[in-house]
Amino acid sequence: MKLLASLIFFTRLPFWRITEVPARYYSRVVDLWSATGWLTGSITAGSLWLAWHVFPPLTAVIAAISVRLLVTGALHEDGLADFMDGMGGGTTKERILAIMKDSHIGTYGVIGLTIYFMLLVTAVSSLPMKAACIAILAADPWSKFCASQIINLLPYSRTREEAKNRTVYDRMKPGQWTVSFLFGALPLLLLPVSCLWATLFPVITASLLIMFMRNKIDGYTGDCCGAVFLLSELSFLLAVTAIYRLA
Repeated sequence: MKLLASLIFFTRLPFWRITEVPARYYSRVVDLWSATGWLTGSITAGSLWLAWHVFPPLTAVIAAISVRLLVTGALHEDGLADFMDGMGGGTTKERILAIMKDSHIGTYGVIGLTIYFMLLVTAVSSLPMKAACIAILAADPWSKFCASQIINLLPYSRTREEAKNRTVYDRMKPGQWTVSFLFGALPLLLLPVSCLWATLFPVITASLLIMFMRNKIDGYTGDCCGAVFLLSELSFLLAVTAIYRLA
């Protein structure tokens, strides 16, 4: 039931048709966020593999990313835009949280998304097809695991009533952390040995962002989760690209 709640929450696929999930399970969806990465990563990599046989690499990557945006409803990208707007435009905790809650996108959000997509598309399209597909399969779950640690290391910055979806995530217990780690780490076995160094970059990126958020807003929000995931994943893919170019 918890996995179903995570799939309903983190994708726009009609899993909600299977059965109604009690509301209490949605406070635990981050536990299996890395597990949902198996689905979104597979769909993205599969779309890339198919598109690569029809279109030039750059077009194929844009097509694959577009498919992921449809599958997730741009949930994480919305978080990144709000995160950039809040952190770029706010000077106090209260002001940052107010900007992040505003549904309108601002200058920092537009610039942030533009640079993010430019780096993502150019990095992945520069890889060989097989390497690009494997990198995506590994990056998605592992980066979601790294980003999920935000709920274990920081308090929620708002009250439950102020949360956009009225949900505050519960911290993971040791057993739940282990399951989350296994779902995030197992796809890394697909990587060539030379690319295993890239797995460190999401860890570093997530750690630095968590420290940054502790300083800025003394906690996290749902938008922060999405931003940390995307930036951690981007750091992984950029590292893989650099490894291939330097080999």
